[in-house]
Amino acid sequence: MKLKTLKKKIRRLETRLLEGPKKLAKLKGKLAALVKADAAKAKKKSTARAAGDGKQKPNLTAKSQVKAADAKGAAPEKVKRKLNLSPERREQLAAAMRARWAAKRAASATPPDGSASHHFTIGEAPVS
Repeated sequence: MKLKTLKKKIRRLETRLLEGPKKLAKLKGKLAALVKADAAKAKKKSTARAAGDGKQKPNLTAKSQVKAADAKGAAPEKVKRKLNLSPERREQLAAAMRARWAAKRAASATPPDGSASHHFTIGEAPVS
């Protein structure tokens, strides 16, 4: 390694080491501010609950439902996505589904034909 590159690396490392404590102090300050803000928020929330104001709950969005479910420990309800289809494609899919349902109804209306007949009364022996 050349002398110039070695000096440059040492200089960069020294500046990084000097930045480290500053960065750490800054992050610790942010953490303390967040903890303080959360405590104030919780206190405000508890006093509002104690006051029992008759406000209605706001409608929850999909993201807030997931967050609320995570907080409760329950599984979030899956939000159904609306398909972005053109009217032509929607009609095409509808026709395919109608055909499928018609085939299913036709299959259930006519029972499969077996080789042996299972219709006999008491006293008769089944015909084989």
